[in-house]
Amino acid sequence: MQFVFYLLVIALMIGALIDIITRDDSQVRFLPKMAWIIIVILLPLIGSLLWFAIGREYAEAGIRLPRMTRREQHPSPPAAPAAPVDTRTTEQQIADLDREIEEWRLRQEIEKRKQNPSTGSGTQD
Repeated sequence: MQFVFYLLVIALMIGALIDIITRDDSQVRFLPKMAWIIIVILLPLIGSLLWFAIGREYAEAGIRLPRMTRREQHPSPPAAPAAPVDTRTTEQQIADLDREIEEWRLRQEIEKRKQNPSTGSGTQD
């Protein structure tokens, strides 16, 4: 009889380990997946029962009460309006920076020529 009990515990443990490993991180509750794996390995019967009882998210069935997330539990004071989000790609941002650098270089050159007009290109209007 003990042999059957041990087989059931091992089958339950293997089922729990497979379920933990294949489950998405967002469907694991209370502890990280690695912690659940360690608990199930160290305490096969109790760990497996705890996993199936409280550790996993079950599919939507019946009436579901919304869980409060950390953000909802501790509301922060209202923040100042955020700056508009920049939706440009990295390449566009780099091109804009290159144009700004070129403009800055040209302005420096114009200022230098205004201060010392004899170093001009030789063509005057």
